[in-house]
Amino acid sequence: MALLTEEKISCVLKKLNGWQRKGEQIEKTFVLKNFVNSMGFVNKIALLSEKADHHPDILIRWNKVSITLSTHSEGGITEKDLILAEEIEKVA
Repeated sequence: MALLTEEKISCVLKKLNGWQRKGEQIEKTFVLKNFVNSMGFVNKIALLSEKADHHPDILIRWNKVSITLSTHSEGGITEKDLILAEEIEKVA
């Protein structure tokens, strides 16, 4: 999987509400109702990630879940990251 161009990353991020580029990764923090909802959301992300064989970094803080995506084996952002971000948006 090849790294994406700056143009492609910028174009897709415009369509992904709240996702931002931070260096060689993209990230977003989701605010949920409470801790139980946060954990339910994380479990949904886990299932998506396993299916895609692509795993995000996840930080859980009571009602906030921060997701960071990067294709570590490629050293940056690939199509895998953008596809998983789109899938995460669908379950958010």
